Amino acid sequence: MIAISRFQDVWPGFAMEADAVAEFWRQKQGCLGVDVVRNLDDQNLWAIVSRWENVGAYRRSFNGFDAKMILTPVLGRAIDEPSAYLPPAELGENIPRRA
Repeated sequence: MIAISRFQDVWPGFAMEADAVAEFWRQKQGCLGVDVVRNLDDQNLWAIVSRWENVGAYRRSFNGFDAKMILTPVLGRAIDEPSAYLPPAELGENIPRRA
């Protein structure tokens, strides 16, 4: 599973806070890797891209006090769009939450 959280017109200190999110997630069971990246064409567009063994591992990473203190202030300011992706063969029939 891949999760992509995009950010536009980031705030001062964003890179440091995004790195803290990445480091927090790297310590979580089921995390396969995290990158903080910046768009090549639009320098105001950043993303946190994380790879997970499965959806459950990703969702469990949001549990607990430390998650709320580290993840929420950053991810709460991401562009409001769907962020979780699976290969089509793994997804199967899916009913989007907004349906």
